[in-house]
Amino acid sequence: MQKEVREYFPDELKKRVAELGIGEPLSGYIARCVEFHTFAAPGLLLGVFMVDYALELLGASPGEKLYGACETTKCAPDPLQVIAHCTTGNHRLRVVPVGRFAITMNRPSEGPHVDGIRIYLDRGKVSRFPLLDAWFANDPSFDQFKMYKPLVDEILLAGRAPFSYQKVRVRVSPKEKWHSVICPVCGEPVPDNLVESGHCKGCGSLAYYEKI
Repeated sequence: MQKEVREYFPDELKKRVAELGIGEPLSGYIARCVEFHTFAAPGLLLGVFMVDYALELLGASPGEKLYGACETTKCAPDPLQVIAHCTTGNHRLRVVPVGRFAITMNRPSEGPHVDGIRIYLDRGKVSRFPLLDAWFANDPSFDQFKMYKPLVDEILLAGRAPFSYQKVRVRVSPKEKWHSVICPVCGEPVPDNLVESGHCKGCGSLAYYEKI
């Protein structure tokens, strides 16, 4: 017996989005984010709606210079990168790995603070969507294989309904001045403000490989 296909393929998802009456710019955001992420993960789709919602509340457009913060490493940073062009490389994306499914967006500021919008998955509202509720709670009853497509459909139909927002004041970190120094352990140049205990973090707390 042939198993049910777990994932939506891009063309299939595009068709489903159209069937549900989701037009531009959301349909375009979804397509671009799925291509970037490589598959239509539930968290990614939630993130698309979050970014779209934040843009509207800010009265901003994707072409503006915007900053984003994401409170989870899972899926949600990608829509900020694709839609709002907030990336780690351009220093406009900050990932704060506290595990809350939330993002904050704001415009630039020369001062120490700036007003922004925080969008978060509201636990009280999520309870209205049984599959999303089970998936979000990591409930053992949620079968990733059998329930993936129904969950995606539920998310697409829900739109912004599972979210709430807050007006927040974001702390702005000033640019630090630095100069290059040589790490005495690896011999490579690093900014002096990233040195700890006399050597670079790559030779210390952030070491992630061993030479072979």
